Amino acid sequence: MIVLYDLAGANDRRFSPNCWRTQMALAHKGLSYDTSPVRFTDIAKIAGGSFKTVPVIEDQERGRWVGDSWAIANYLEDIYTTQPSLFGGERGKALTFFVQNWAISVLHAGLMGFIVLDIYEQLDDADKSYFRMSREKRFGGRTLEDVVRGRENRTAEFRASLQPLRAMLDQQPWIAGDSPAYADYVVFGALQWARIVSRFSLLEKDDAVAQWFERMLDLYDGLGRKAKTV
Repeated sequence: MIVLYDLAGANDRRFSPNCWRTQMALAHKGLSYDTSPVRFTDIAKIAGGSFKTVPVIEDQERGRWVGDSWAIANYLEDIYTTQPSLFGGERGKALTFFVQNWAISVLHAGLMGFIVLDIYEQLDDADKSYFRMSREKRFGGRTLEDVVRGRENRTAEFRASLQPLRAMLDQQPWIAGDSPAYADYVVFGALQWARIVSRFSLLEKDDAVAQWFERMLDLYDGLGRKAKTV
């Protein structure tokens, strides 16, 4: 059994984009796993303080602990070689690493300006002080309220930033090509993050990105669609 230590907010909402990457990767591999909810302020308790962030997996059969979503994906690929590949070979892995860095620098950064206050409002009280202080520091001292103010006026710019992704999905059903793979899970995790914590509409329904996201929600017996949302 593999245990995934998964970031959770109030009412057991599992919202972390990085944890969603890992959960989809485990499903892709067809591996049995369980999840253990963790609050921001409890991460330091995992494995005796060995990790500062989640996701973390504990592969109990092999006695292995692995942290960081990219490291976990590589571990699953290297250890569970008889299961479906997450990358489709070394070239696919290299391209997926580019997708991940694009998602972090463009997609995550863009989404945070829309949903950071929504995230705060979905946290347990024990996490709120830490989250506000750490995120307001990242935004140069601006309050969370100030960061999201006027977000409805910024949606066109955000949608335009997705044009390379949109152009790809106009030509093929998945980011990875004919079938979904880890590159899809990286981008999915970001949009699932927004879906779970916020009711703010970021994409138009006829957008190729939105249609791809709907297909992603239905994968693995609707794993993503079953998640608790606001």
